Amino acid sequence: MEDVLEVYHRPYDPNHPVICLDERSKALRSTPRARPGAYQREDYEYERTGVCNLFLWVEPLAGHREVRVTKRRTAVDFAEQLRELVEAAYPHAEKIVLVTDNLNIHSPSALYERYPPAQARRIAQRLEWHYTPEHGSWLNMAEIELSALSRQCLSRRLDNQATVAREAAMWAHQRNQAQTKVDWQFTTADARIKLKRLYPIVCHE
Repeated sequence: MEDVLEVYHRPYDPNHPVICLDERSKALRSTPRARPGAYQREDYEYERTGVCNLFLWVEPLAGHREVRVTKRRTAVDFAEQLRELVEAAYPHAEKIVLVTDNLNIHSPSALYERYPPAQARRIAQRLEWHYTPEHGSWLNMAEIELSALSRQCLSRRLDNQATVAREAAMWAHQRNQAQTKVDWQFTTADARIKLKRLYPIVCHE
């Protein structure tokens, strides 16, 4: 926890951007039927049409985020997000400081499942990994963005992956245009006071 909190209080450095990455599933459901009346009503009945996955990364200090919608959430899918970060989004950064949770696919080994060893190694060397602790995914600022995405954009029924991708892209574009940043206030000092119960008890002789 303290490792992640210290990362969040580093000064902005374009050569070492801090990127938070996470994912969330979205259930696909049929569009509600229009019912007669002055206002369109949402029918309680719907048809499930599948599930898709949303990868979201955010650079909190720059106010920039991107959303990628995939059919699945596998190590291969995760590796493709890492390649895009390193080779497309931040090709000139010396090191990308990456914050993720400790899901089993969130590791450099995912790169070797997707790419030839030389390319996997090149991508891995450009990443500085920092993991949130178990049951501490709230420390990942990408969770904040995913929550905003769910509330502001994806709370209604959407019945296909293409529509989800289009809506999420529009949402991200609007927030990027406004340069909406994440103002993280929780510090290591706060943690040692408010979360004192999580620290080991040290016996003094």
